[in-house]
Amino acid sequence: MAGKFQGAGFSLVGTFFLLLFSCNVSRTVFAAKINVGGPANWTFGFNYTDWALKTAPFHVNDTLGKLFTNAVFKYDPPNSTTHAHSVYLVKDLPKFLACDLKRAQLVGNVMQGGGEGFEFVLSKRKTYYFVCGEKQGFHCSTGLMRFFVRPAKRC
Repeated sequence: MAGKFQGAGFSLVGTFFLLLFSCNVSRTVFAAKINVGGPANWTFGFNYTDWALKTAPFHVNDTLGKLFTNAVFKYDPPNSTTHAHSVYLVKDLPKFLACDLKRAQLVGNVMQGGGEGFEFVLSKRKTYYFVCGEKQGFHCSTGLMRFFVRPAKRC
């Protein structure tokens, strides 16, 4: 019996040290910068909930921000051919589902998405509920401009 598990014990110890080493490296090196919406950026009619599910997992200290030349929460400032967009953090799931902006925190006004856009760091292990606040919630509810993420620890 003891011989049967002897090789498995060595394998488990080796795996433990490999995971321990991987966790230490990932904490110091691998914070990601993620472009919200990929090449679509922050725009009306794109399904950000679906994007967030496909892009997951998100981790603490990941940056929703610049990725190569694109920027997260990048959107055109309002002009004669585009609609204004903004980015708000809402407090909880019921407010998120209702696109309720009462007591929401503005994190990106209609001008901040232009040019290089702006970055938002997922600094805590909590759920972040992002919505577009324009047109009294119309962009959020009808235009699908909302998503939430709950970053995990990197190990």
